[in-house]
Amino acid sequence: MSSLVQPTFVLVHGAFANSFSFAPLQAELGLLGHRSVAVDLPGHGFAATYTRAYQAPQDAAGLASAPGAIKGVTLADNAAHLIGVLERARRNGPVILVAHSRGGATVTAAANARPDLIDRLVYVAAWCPVALDVGDYYAEPEMADVDAASLGLAMAGNPAELGLLRVNFRTADPAALAALKAAFLADGTDEEFLAFLSTFQPDENLDVGTSADRAQAATWGTVPRTFVRLADDASMPLALQDRLIREGDELTPDNPYDVRTLPGSHLKWLVDPAPAARILGELATRA
Repeated sequence: MSSLVQPTFVLVHGAFANSFSFAPLQAELGLLGHRSVAVDLPGHGFAATYTRAYQAPQDAAGLASAPGAIKGVTLADNAAHLIGVLERARRNGPVILVAHSRGGATVTAAANARPDLIDRLVYVAAWCPVALDVGDYYAEPEMADVDAASLGLAMAGNPAELGLLRVNFRTADPAALAALKAAFLADGTDEEFLAFLSTFQPDENLDVGTSADRAQAATWGTVPRTFVRLADDASMPLALQDRLIREGDELTPDNPYDVRTLPGSHLKWLVDPAPAARILGELATRA
């Protein structure tokens, strides 16, 4: 493939994650001859806050009250940052924008604003709100089996006071660790789970957008799109993934999702990225 027409994959992480989690996937893409860029949204990666209270031995009170740099970051900030990356990537040829999990909300907002910068959208078990706001889907039947209370066992501090979400991913609480593993990497080994957990950052922003940030037919709906279903995902159940696909197709029936499916949990495709890299490689030939 000529470097002049080779697409660039722009990879957008989910909540509490960062560009680091895409390193194995980028290695696979590179070995297949593909160019990729992993984005750190504002307040993520090396811009994240890691306080001394988060180190061992931990200071629980300090962790619960320490300020975080991500306070006040909005979905609009995320989208604006991503658009800046897309503008730079677009100079080199086609762009395939890939979102995982909560990153889908940012990708959707960016596609609403600048569909001209994107040649294909790829959602990997990612949020693409159409009929409801992201938060409202949690009250729907498709999310009934997601135990939000158990996922809160590692929560640190009061989000209303901190102005952000904070999770103690370095906890040694066996109940909290078991809940996190069941939700995100039930099909991984304990070693894989703890290794992935160490790449997470403790803070995430509160804003996931409003009804104005739902997928818009006139802009987002003009971009070809793929949804990669994760068949064994416990944090974004398959029923919800299928609902998001269905709602997107109803919004733009002339431009439906190209649907693919991978086995595994919410994070397994990043721990074992070769199958996902092959799917992305196939999509690159279309660009």
